Amino acid sequence: MSTTVIVHIRNSEPMMAEIDDMPQAADTLIKLNNPRQRDGKDLVFLEHNVVTVYWPWSEISFIEIMPGETGEEVVSFVRE
Repeated sequence: MSTTVIVHIRNSEPMMAEIDDMPQAADTLIKLNNPRQRDGKDLVFLEHNVVTVYWPWSEISFIEIMPGETGEEVVSFVRE
């Protein structure tokens, strides 16, 4: 089952994609499926028919993991 993420790339706008598995500590690349802008449009630096890219971790600032459609609960910090 894939997970939707927002990938923040250095010196670029964030993009949305799906990942099959969570990255491991030893990984140097991340596989991104269906890369697109956050509004769903094609990315200007990729061909319009690209469905999978491998991105080096050295170019990624951080990744946001979006809540799943399966009703998974997102745990976050709450200020009381």
